[in-house]
Amino acid sequence: MRSEEKNKVVGGMLYLVATPIGNLSDISERALKVLSEVDFIAAEDTRNTLRMLTHFEISKPLVSYFEHNKLERGEQIAERIESGESCALVTDAGTPAISDPGEDLVRLCAERGIPVTSIPGASAGICALTLSALSTVRFCFEGFLPQKKSERRERLARLAAEERTMIFHEAPHKLKDTLDDFVKTFGESRRIALCRELTKLNEEVMRVTLGEAVEYYRTNDPRGEYVLVVDGNKEVKKAAVVSDPKELAESYMEEGMSKMDAVKKAAKELGVPKNDIYKLFNND
Repeated sequence: MRSEEKNKVVGGMLYLVATPIGNLSDISERALKVLSEVDFIAAEDTRNTLRMLTHFEISKPLVSYFEHNKLERGEQIAERIESGESCALVTDAGTPAISDPGEDLVRLCAERGIPVTSIPGASAGICALTLSALSTVRFCFEGFLPQKKSERRERLARLAAEERTMIFHEAPHKLKDTLDDFVKTFGESRRIALCRELTKLNEEVMRVTLGEAVEYYRTNDPRGEYVLVVDGNKEVKKAAVVSDPKELAESYMEEGMSKMDAVKKAAKELGVPKNDIYKLFNND
């Protein structure tokens, strides 16, 4: 009985409805019920959502809600909900409000005291993580990297020492540049899972090093939307234990690194200028 009450669609409520990321069969029974019973649906792209609704023989009023109209349209949606209507928010694919302007609508509703509930379902990031064969114990979601080169470099620099598994989204036309940036920041030996066309007919998961990924896409064109799952920094723990810059560099040299590479690596992990480490060697 309690679950039936929870599934009941009521007025004055915002419903966050997860939709399939590729395979329409992944939609949940509860999601279909909510989409069928709400007063209206707010969608990132009404054309894409209309195709999905038509497939399931659902007919509901649609309003667009996306990055460039979210301020004005968000107010309009909130006012309609406050007047007693129920609204389902959907994105083009997956869970709304994750790397998505839906977070602003949830925040607006929270500020106004409008109740919000989530109908869980598909999430490309979590789907890719489970397929990556990398650690799932601790992970972080980074979504799309900034488009501006300076902001992009700054974001990646902050992630250089990240120990958790990292999840990124990327478009096919930007993949090669992103992999090059990853190599510059994380090194060629770092593991990555490149997941494309998840849940679709051409689903593919490639588990390689960053260096191997760059080499592969020199002769192969990226196709489809990608989720990139990158292994965390496994050397940070050593840097945490060995805090002396010269001692850390020497430990890397003992592992076979050249003095130059060892100094660069130690400087990067400890956040000190590499010239300061060279001076420590020269003072001996």
